[in-house]
Amino acid sequence: MAVTSQPPRTSVSAGLLYALRIAVLAQAAALLVAASFAGQAVESDSMLEPHVMAGMVVHLVALVQIVLAVLLWRPGRGAGWPALASVALFVVGMAQHFTWESLGAHLPNGVILFGLVVAVLVWSWSPAAARRR
Repeated sequence: MAVTSQPPRTSVSAGLLYALRIAVLAQAAALLVAASFAGQAVESDSMLEPHVMAGMVVHLVALVQIVLAVLLWRPGRGAGWPALASVALFVVGMAQHFTWESLGAHLPNGVILFGLVVAVLVWSWSPAAARRR
């Protein structure tokens, strides 16, 4: 009986990577919506509630993104930094929630959120994202 060995996989799970890409795209869209409502909330208190709701969507998508990034990293043997960036995104998002009255903290945190999302978004669509470590 001949034993055939299969070559080791050199790429991460395509399904997991695709799911992470979708989550990060959703995160970027949710942040854009939240920022849009934030600008309007400065002018009118009636837009504060939609801004808060969009922020809640950002939190929920961040949790999904963390799970997917960790699965891609640990069992999937992908890059680990997107998982850490996703956790940071959730933590900064929570800081946004608690500093909503202080524009001095809320605005810079929003910029950090955008930076984190853009970094993971660009990476997730690059060829490097599909490589195993």
